[in-house]
Amino acid sequence: MDFLARAFGDKSRESAPQSPKRINLALQGGGAHGAFTWGVLDHLLEDGRLAVDGISGTSAGAVNAVMLADGLSRGGPDEARKRLSDFWRAASLGGDLPPLQRAVLNRLFSLLPSDNSPTFDWLNAWSKYLSPYDVNPLNINPLKDLIERFVDFEVLRADPRALFIAATNVQTGRLHIFPREKISAEAVMASACLPAVFRAVEIDGVPYWDGGYLGNPVLFPFFRATATEDVLIVQINPLVRRKVPHSTREIMARVNEITFNSALMAELRAIEFVNRLIELGRVPHGTGANEYRQIRVHRIVLEGLGERFSSSSKLRNDLESFELLRKLGHRSARRFLDGHFADIGVRSSIDLKAEVAAERG
Repeated sequence: MDFLARAFGDKSRESAPQSPKRINLALQGGGAHGAFTWGVLDHLLEDGRLAVDGISGTSAGAVNAVMLADGLSRGGPDEARKRLSDFWRAASLGGDLPPLQRAVLNRLFSLLPSDNSPTFDWLNAWSKYLSPYDVNPLNINPLKDLIERFVDFEVLRADPRALFIAATNVQTGRLHIFPREKISAEAVMASACLPAVFRAVEIDGVPYWDGGYLGNPVLFPFFRATATEDVLIVQINPLVRRKVPHSTREIMARVNEITFNSALMAELRAIEFVNRLIELGRVPHGTGANEYRQIRVHRIVLEGLGERFSSSSKLRNDLESFELLRKLGHRSARRFLDGHFADIGVRSSIDLKAEVAAERG
């Protein structure tokens, strides 16, 4: 029988479904470009070969994180795909928000000030001279209404999946991590609180700003919270731009991209250092006390697009733009799985040593 199975092939083994590979997802923030992450997640959920153990998110990544986690906890991949789709459609210019809330949300999702509406131009001009405490006296933040429309935080907090949202403590200047059991609409708002647009979000008397300044996204909480040692970063702030910025707008956009990548680069440098020590036998590998995780890093990055979606382009917050980014995310996720699915659970699919090395010469 074994001879026949070898000769003609064991069809039962070929047809037996493989268990999905387990992974942690780290979702970067980046305004409207978060729609790219929507596309990445949509394809990963549709593909079905990855199972999510943990999720971390910052700013727009935090929004995607709670939509994903809530959908998975309440209905699985199909429900998560629906949650993400419904949110981004509601957040688009065609969504059903009142005009003032729409103008504020446009500023939240605009990496580049490009909307031509009079209300937007008025807010943009006055914000250069007045703080959000002056220009937004009612402290309007439409993000909370949108999030609460789609996420049941009681259900979310009861889900066993690890979930982390990053914010910046305004007073101490330190990174604050909201774990799953303390995540609320306010925590997501804190993670996405741009200081020039919104008042600091206060939670238990502590003011918070956007988490992107100190953790975009955070990786280290996974090290003790989940069993998997693979993390997939969805990175939407371009690492490389070939064109040198000249205008004030282009310069500030590039400064923001570099700033919001700096915390991630620091974490990758630390991971590479610990991995190297483990390989050399200098520190023990494991999950116990005084043991260290050997993290395998993977990445899907919004890059190459950078030149198209630059400050010379008008990236509007309409559904057509979001759908374009979603399709690009789909394509990038498919290419990642085609090229690197075999690496998951085996090795990093990016060269960490080259990634974090300083330029010399």
